[in-house]
Amino acid sequence: MGTLKGRDLLSLADLSRTEVQQILDWAIAMKAGDLNPRFTDRIPTLGLLFYKASTRTRVSFSTAMYQLGGQVLDLNISVTQIGRGEPVEDTARVLDRYLDALAIRTFDQSEIETYARYAKMPIVNALTDLEHPCQVLADLQTVQETFGQCEGLTFTYVGDGNNMAHSILMGCALMGMNVRIAAPIGYQPDETIVAKAKTIAGNNSEVIVTADYKAAVEGAQIVYTDVWASMGQEGEADERSPIFMPYQVNENLMSLADKEAIVLHCLPAHRGEEISAGVMEGNQSRIWDQAENRMHAQKALLAGLFGLV
Repeated sequence: MGTLKGRDLLSLADLSRTEVQQILDWAIAMKAGDLNPRFTDRIPTLGLLFYKASTRTRVSFSTAMYQLGGQVLDLNISVTQIGRGEPVEDTARVLDRYLDALAIRTFDQSEIETYARYAKMPIVNALTDLEHPCQVLADLQTVQETFGQCEGLTFTYVGDGNNMAHSILMGCALMGMNVRIAAPIGYQPDETIVAKAKTIAGNNSEVIVTADYKAAVEGAQIVYTDVWASMGQEGEADERSPIFMPYQVNENLMSLADKEAIVLHCLPAHRGEEISAGVMEGNQSRIWDQAENRMHAQKALLAGLFGLV
């Protein structure tokens, strides 16, 4: 297709449904060994600039880039001038002279947008406080592998209306999936993001935000959860716990879902809090496939951004 070459991915809303579907198809083909794109003319460098801790995102991006025949430069902010307060505008313009693409994990969405404004190379959102688009690409890949398609399925997220809830809203709306977000009052997703998801969905699927977790899970094919206190909110964990405990994804809650329903979690997980150990390790869990798919989905994304497919 070539429509992704040289592009930024700051939000799932940057992509069309056709482009998301193409990434998923590439990822599944690469995972099966039916598609093996490789750099041939030169060896490009992907920079990883992470202001927050990371396991899956860091390792999956690195492995994906190496498998494509590229190389990775892990930029530790504590040993660069970034940690001493060099302006983002200056850092972006300098890194643009050295790197071929940059994946950034940071706090404010506006910061990654500034990098994109001052750098010509592709900038990829590897997580901000507002969105986590690469995770949802892997989530949608896992759904497609399980059910053969995404369209028409009901995807329920239970828990904090955080960056995961935001990207799930937009990803599901793009793919024609019914999406339900069940979160306590005061912890529901940003209304602007919800409105954007409803606009994307149009009349093709439903977008529901509710505090009624039982109604949200009723008949759903996908049940998803995340930690109750995200990175930077650890000090709120004790306060949040009693509020969110009724929203735990456990055996009782899963009994309301479709009998073929699967369970997803973006990890890291706190067993006994947002998800029971039995559900996490049970037959409905696709969490480890989902984690593996981070590598395949991001490999497909990188192949598209570099014009290899």
